[in-house]
Amino acid sequence: MTDTTTRAERTERAHETDWTPTRRHLRESALAAVAPAAACAVALAALTTWTNLGGAGSGPRIGISDARVFQTYGGSQYTSAYFRISNSGDADDELVSVTSPVMAEAMLSRDESNGEGAASMRMENSATVPGGATLEMSPYGLNVMVKARTTANWRQGDTIPFVLHFRHSGPKDSLAVVVRPSSD
Repeated sequence: MTDTTTRAERTERAHETDWTPTRRHLRESALAAVAPAAACAVALAALTTWTNLGGAGSGPRIGISDARVFQTYGGSQYTSAYFRISNSGDADDELVSVTSPVMAEAMLSRDESNGEGAASMRMENSATVPGGATLEMSPYGLNVMVKARTTANWRQGDTIPFVLHFRHSGPKDSLAVVVRPSSD
């Protein structure tokens, strides 16, 4: 078997694989890189302008009001707390936990009627606070079940510090007023 390729063909193949950085090659490579980089810069500038003008909406803006905790009776350490959480932003947020320096435990729970005059309670991992809406806790729905560190001798009007922890907005401080359960 003999090699039938000519010397010119072998030389041409060698030149095809032997790339050297000439001025022409460098200029062509630079021009090829400029177009995508310019397109990215224009897109980034447009998105920044759109966001600054409010076109992208706003993140969650959480406000807490009407914070209250039920007064305990008979030396009990257990009670429940309630908050009205408003989100004036466009994006949803999520309440992921509640803490308090005077509470040994604080857990999100939900009470639900079974339709037969009884109710059941279950623990919740989180609660969504929709954008542009309000989440209102109550004894008949979402609430915070709490256990005081010591026997609670709270009086009506006392305030209890709480921290509500949100997935996107971070922690928010609140003072809950002690109220009688019948005042809800």
